[in-house]
Amino acid sequence: MKRAVIYCRVSTNKKEQETSLERQAAELSLFAKENGFDVSEVVSEKASGFHVDREGILHILDLVEKSEMNILLVQDDTRLGRGHAKTALLHHFRKREIAIFTLQDQGAISLSEADEMVLDILSIVEEYQRKLHNSKIKRGMRKAVENGYMPERNLKNRIHGGRSKKEVPIEEIIRLRERKLTFHDIAITLKGLGYDVSKATINRRYQEWERKQP
Repeated sequence: MKRAVIYCRVSTNKKEQETSLERQAAELSLFAKENGFDVSEVVSEKASGFHVDREGILHILDLVEKSEMNILLVQDDTRLGRGHAKTALLHHFRKREIAIFTLQDQGAISLSEADEMVLDILSIVEEYQRKLHNSKIKRGMRKAVENGYMPERNLKNRIHGGRSKKEVPIEEIIRLRERKLTFHDIAITLKGLGYDVSKATINRRYQEWERKQP
C-alpha cells in the first residue's frame, strides 16, 4: 500500500511564508493524487533546515517507526533539510526503505553524486560497526566457554523462545569472575545471552555482592 505523508517546511515565522506552506501542501496533494498515493497526513512547520530536531520531522520519524507510512512527499530536497541534517535524514529514511518523492524531480528524489557517495559511506561504516559488535559478543562468549562456562546449564530466568529476562544475573556474574573474565568481557558475554547490562552496572553489582560477604 502506498501510504504517504506530505512534509512542508519554511525557514522563518514571517506571515508571507504561510502562503508558501499552503502552496507546498496543495501542490503535493495534487501530485499525490496524480500518482495514486494515499496521503494520511500533511505535516507543515516553520523551522531551520539545518536542525534535525524539528517537531514535524520528529513526528514523521515516529510514523516511520510505527510502520504507518512508506512514502514521503516534499517539494524538493532542501525542504527536507540542509547540510548534515539533510544527510542524516536521508540516511535514516533509506535504511527504513522510505521512498522520497519530490515535486522538483516529479518522481523519486534525485541526489547529487556527492550525496550518494556520503550515504554509501555511512552504510558501509554501519555495516562494519555491526560486524565489530557481533565479533565482540562472539569473542566474549568464546572466552567464557573456554574457561568452563556453560550457559545452557548456568543461565536461569529463561522465558518463551529462549530469550532472557532483562535483569542483572548476579550468579552468572560471580561465576564468570571466578573464571577470571574482566567486567568488559562479562558484559559482552551477557549481551550475547540476552542481558543488556553495561560494564559499569556489572562492576557495581559485583562490588555490592562482595560487600555483603562475611
